[in-house]
Amino acid sequence: MVAIHPRRDDAGRLVRIQRPSKPTPAAAWRDPCATVVVVPGGAVPRALHGVRMAPWRPTSAAGAWEALAAGITLTEPAFVAPAGLEPAAGVVLVEPDGRIWLVQPSNAFGGVAHVVPKGRVDAGSTLAVTAMREAWEELGLLVQLTGHLVDVARSVTFTRYYLGRRVAGSVADMGAESQGAVLAPLARLPALLNGPHDKVLVEVIVGRLAP
Repeated sequence: MVAIHPRRDDAGRLVRIQRPSKPTPAAAWRDPCATVVVVPGGAVPRALHGVRMAPWRPTSAAGAWEALAAGITLTEPAFVAPAGLEPAAGVVLVEPDGRIWLVQPSNAFGGVAHVVPKGRVDAGSTLAVTAMREAWEELGLLVQLTGHLVDVARSVTFTRYYLGRRVAGSVADMGAESQGAVLAPLARLPALLNGPHDKVLVEVIVGRLAP
């Protein structure tokens, strides 16, 4: 059954989801060992771990994302993308119960079922701004970056991954490039985040976050 995404793509076109994701029962939100799947426009709790789950939008003013990132103080190594790889950034978004937010790309774009929100750095932008913007575009969430995680060489990008936490927004408000948002226990990461360039990322996440 084909579904129409409630949000249009960057060109204003309708996005048809050929194999829509299936949302999980509401009880999964309360179980730290359960995997939650949310579809665009789907049901979410009013709040999760004390943080309200409601749509959020950045202002349209120039430099809005830069202003949001201005108060972030992070200790991070120098970033130098190897020749032939474009700079990119993403964020591993962790909930207080240890679960991690993943994206299900619309129609398995890129040939993978699950990814960490990430994207290329626009000219004149920064790694931190890129990571925050991608989390909102792909998951509908405003995040606070809490630290540097790892830099990973991928097929066409050299990607800096940050750790972060959710501070506003709603995953039901995910953008058109996402057909599902997944809240996954750490133990399920190797099975879900199994793209050809994700092994190193998964190993670092588990090594950093495992109790």
